[in-house]
Amino acid sequence: MIGKILIVDDDIAHLTMLETVLKSIGHIVEKATDGEEAISSARQIPYDMILMDVSMTNVDGIEALEQIKKFNPSIPIIIMTAYSSVDKAVKAMKLGAYDYLTKPLNYDELKMTLERAMNHLLLIIENKKLKKKISSEHSFSKIIGSSKAMKDVIEIAKIAAPSEATILITGESGTGKELFAKAIHNNSLRKNNELVTVNCAALSEALLESELFGHEKGSFTGADKKRNGLFIQADKGSIFLDEIGEIPNSMQAKLLRAIQEREIQSVGSDKSIHVDVRIIAATNRDLTQDVRSGRFREDLFYRLNVVNIEIPPLRKRKDDVPLLAHRFLERYSKINRKNIHGFTPVSMDALSKYIWPGNVRELENCIERAVILSVGDYICEKDLLPVILKDYKSDTDPAFDSNISGMPLNDVEKIAILATMEQTKGNKSRAARLLNITRTTLNSKLKKYGR
Repeated sequence: MIGKILIVDDDIAHLTMLETVLKSIGHIVEKATDGEEAISSARQIPYDMILMDVSMTNVDGIEALEQIKKFNPSIPIIIMTAYSSVDKAVKAMKLGAYDYLTKPLNYDELKMTLERAMNHLLLIIENKKLKKKISSEHSFSKIIGSSKAMKDVIEIAKIAAPSEATILITGESGTGKELFAKAIHNNSLRKNNELVTVNCAALSEALLESELFGHEKGSFTGADKKRNGLFIQADKGSIFLDEIGEIPNSMQAKLLRAIQEREIQSVGSDKSIHVDVRIIAATNRDLTQDVRSGRFREDLFYRLNVVNIEIPPLRKRKDDVPLLAHRFLERYSKINRKNIHGFTPVSMDALSKYIWPGNVRELENCIERAVILSVGDYICEKDLLPVILKDYKSDTDPAFDSNISGMPLNDVEKIAILATMEQTKGNKSRAARLLNITRTTLNSKLKKYGR
C-alpha cells in the first residue's frame, strides 16, 4: 500500500534523507521540522502515517504524539529515538505510538515497519468498508417480507435512505411504519446521531408545541425553567413524527416553517433557532382526502410527501405470514423458555387465510398468546384465537370439513390418522401422542390402511 506520510524531525539532513528513501519506494511525503508544526499539519491533512523524532526543540515528539492522538486516535505514529532515549520511546508506546525505531536507522527495518503499519492501516480501512456494507445490507433486516409488494417498498426505502429528503410513511396501523423509520435513519448519513420519536396523537396542542420546539422559563404556568425541544435534541440527526395526520391546524403552520426554513421558535421566545434535522413522518390517515376536506394543509402535505413509502397491509402480502409467524414463534419461545418446533399445517393454513385487520401487530400478539398457551411441540389450531378460526375451513382437517357429516366412523378415523401423520411428517411417536393412542395401535391402523 502506498501512503501519504508526514516526516517530523528538526535534523534537516536526516529529514531530507528520509524523504528520499520513502519517495523511492513510492510514498507521498510531506515534512515538518518540529512537533508544533506536525500538530498543525495533522489537523489539516489526513495523513496515513507519521514518522516522528522524539527529541525536538519547541514541542517534542511525546507531546506532539499526545496532541495528535486526541483528534486522530487511529493514525499510526512511528517514533524515532536515539539509543539513550529508549525510555521515551517506551512512554510513547504507552501513549499510543504504533512502534519505535532507534537511530541511526536501519533502512531495511524502516521499510519493514512501514510496510507492517500500512498493512495494519489497510486492514482497518477494509474492516470499515465491510462494516459499512454489512450495515447497509442489514439495516432493513428487522423488516420481514419476501412478497413482491414488500420487496418493492423496501427497495424504495433503501434508495431514499441515504438522501436528505423528507419521507412520509403511510399505511394502516400495525404495518411496521416505525420499523421503516428506524431502518431509514440507520441507513442514512445521520445514523451516528440520534433518531428522536414523537407520537403526535398522544399530546395536546399546547404540549406538542412545547415538546417539539421547547419553551422559555415563565412562558406558561409550570414552566419554571427553560427547556429545549425535541427538534434541538434531534439536531444533526432525524426526527420521526408518528401520527402526523393528528396534529391540529395551528401546529401545522409552525411545523411547515420548521421544515421550510429549518428554523424553530421555542414557546415564549421571538428568537429563531437554526436546526439541522431530517424529518420522517408517518400516518395511517389518507392525507390526500384530509387535504381535500381542509383538515390538513396542502403546502405541508407536499413538504412532507417528497418520498412516499406506502406499506401494504398484511392481507395484501399473505406470502409473508409464514415468515413473520416463524420469527415471532422463535422470539416468544425463547422469552418464555419453551421448545416449540413450528406450526401444524392446519394452524399455519388458518393463519395464512385470516385477513389480519390489525396487521403485523395483531399477528405478533396472536403468536405470543399461542406460545404461552401451547402444551405441545407445535402450535396447533386450538392454540389460536377463536376469531382466526371462526370462518376458517380446511380441506385436509376433518375438524373443519363439513363433508365428514354422515361419513362412516372408520373413514373419519382414517382421515384423522393420515392427516396427523402428514402433520408430524411421519413421526409415529408424536402422532400417537396427538391422537391419544399407543404407538402399537397406530402401527396396526396404518398397516390396515396399507401404510
